Amino acid sequence: MRAQLSAFSSQPFSLTQRCARAGAAVASLAALVLIAGCRQDMQNQPKMIPQRGSDFFADHRGARPQVPGTVARGQLHEDTYFYTGVVQGPNGYREEPDLMPFPVTMTVLERGQERFNIYCTPCHSRVGNGLGMIVDRGYKPAGNFHDQVRMAQPVSHYFYVMTHGYGAMPDYSAQIAPADRWAIAAYIRVLQLSQAATLKDVPAGTQVQSLQTLADAEGHPDWAKPWALPATAVEALPPPPGSGTPAMAPANPAYPLISIPKTKPPAAPAAPQK
Repeated sequence: MRAQLSAFSSQPFSLTQRCARAGAAVASLAALVLIAGCRQDMQNQPKMIPQRGSDFFADHRGARPQVPGTVARGQLHEDTYFYTGVVQGPNGYREEPDLMPFPVTMTVLERGQERFNIYCTPCHSRVGNGLGMIVDRGYKPAGNFHDQVRMAQPVSHYFYVMTHGYGAMPDYSAQIAPADRWAIAAYIRVLQLSQAATLKDVPAGTQVQSLQTLADAEGHPDWAKPWALPATAVEALPPPPGSGTPAMAPANPAYPLISIPKTKPPAAPAAPQK
């Protein structure tokens, strides 16, 4: 009997160990099930996917419309003159002030020159006379910034035309940022001054040479001659009578007229019958 007990006691708690092992296996299996469930949930998250339908909303659209009155960050555009180039006049018409929305520094002018040479010179040329290389190859002549019409236009008019286009010129609002459009407008003023400056505009003591002298020194005497329209330039045909001038209405007249419908004067009272 003692031998049997000693043999039995040599393997104590064997049943308990078996139960513990079985419990551990069941717990491990339950953990695996839970882990598998979490992984499945992470794979199929209840999230909104762009341009995909949803049963959560009544209109079954996952992409929700913007809340009325909200403005995207950086798109408030509080300074309307900076982004439009026009202001509302006392008569309700839009007006183009001859005013820059920010101070003009040498950095602004250099930026305007750079952008002008990239986007404007193909049609307007480097000096802004409207005889660029595109015109030389058969395109319609561009605006000459040195004629009386353009010289009299306010600086904001150039910004407005770059934003909305004018005649055969498309708009450049997608290619040129508002600040760069203003810089180009300021540089156009520099070009106009360069071609219409007088000795009074030159600081005292500065030696000035004529354009013909400089052109002769560079070996290009023709550069100082008057600008001539290339023979390859295309002139638009006159429009049919009564149809106006298509696509050539001024972008914004300097002095818009207010047309008030005329009314007939009241009829004179009938003379009494005798």
